Amino acid sequence: MSASAVSPPYPMARPGYGKRSVPEQPSPSAADFDPLPLRERYVAAFIERLPEGATMSVKALAKQIPLYGQQAVSSALTALSVAGHLRRVRCAVGAGDQVRWVFRTYWSRTAHDNEWWTNHLTPEPAPAPEPAPEPAPVPVREPAHQPARDTVPAHTPAYLALAGIGRADARLALSAADCTALEALAERWFARGVDADYLTRALTAGLPARVDSPVGFVRRRLHDKIPPALPTTPTPPPAGISVRRVMMECTECGTPGHPEALPDGLCHPCRHPEPDTTDTQVTPPAEAERDVTQRVAGLRDLLKAP
Repeated sequence: MSASAVSPPYPMARPGYGKRSVPEQPSPSAADFDPLPLRERYVAAFIERLPEGATMSVKALAKQIPLYGQQAVSSALTALSVAGHLRRVRCAVGAGDQVRWVFRTYWSRTAHDNEWWTNHLTPEPAPAPEPAPEPAPVPVREPAHQPARDTVPAHTPAYLALAGIGRADARLALSAADCTALEALAERWFARGVDADYLTRALTAGLPARVDSPVGFVRRRLHDKIPPALPTTPTPPPAGISVRRVMMECTECGTPGHPEALPDGLCHPCRHPEPDTTDTQVTPPAEAERDVTQRVAGLRDLLKAP
């Protein structure tokens, strides 16, 4: 059976996960995996033909490769990692509070050494933005006389959120004086990372059929339903310095670490397993002879007994 036959269709990982081929590889040839043993050569050829984003779990691979079970496929992946063909990594995607970790297996048809993989998986510092040229000043003309308009004073986001609650539900319509009185309480919510939509939903959810005192009802909910304080976010790095957003995983056991700390894609315990130190006690010849003599004497005593 050919390693390229994939039937039924091979399962794909979730978007952003799964197989990722490294860029700038030479054209494939029949001798790409010749230095590898037969099992590793077969598994490598199978992985090479998988599409981008295919799931790379040991269970899924073993289900599609009839010649080898999960233990054999796992051992083959470890050997391919040592040979320089793959690395398992965790990548942080997103920004701010929306960061999530995705798990990928980077695959290279061409074997690479540890230095290449470390450079490939370590993000480069982001270049500092160039200062934008300042435009030439534009002469300002004196505006023509216009009739005076009512000026609206600037308000905080907390005040504006309170003023908009009545539009979301007329039962909680607040006056300008009410918004000013409750502004400090609402600012505590914003200080804990919520926005106007969150505050509005929290204050208007599950309202009774009738609210006699909107300002008193909102004050009580601002006290009782305030969200918990979250840990402060770390200070962002200065311009030109990037944050490490890639963690390699040990191909054998999945332990995460920096790329330079996992040579061959393996953690230290998996690269240097402790030998079996079980003591095998060997009885010295003299002690063995004494044991035999004592046993024979014991048997003679048993034969003499009535």
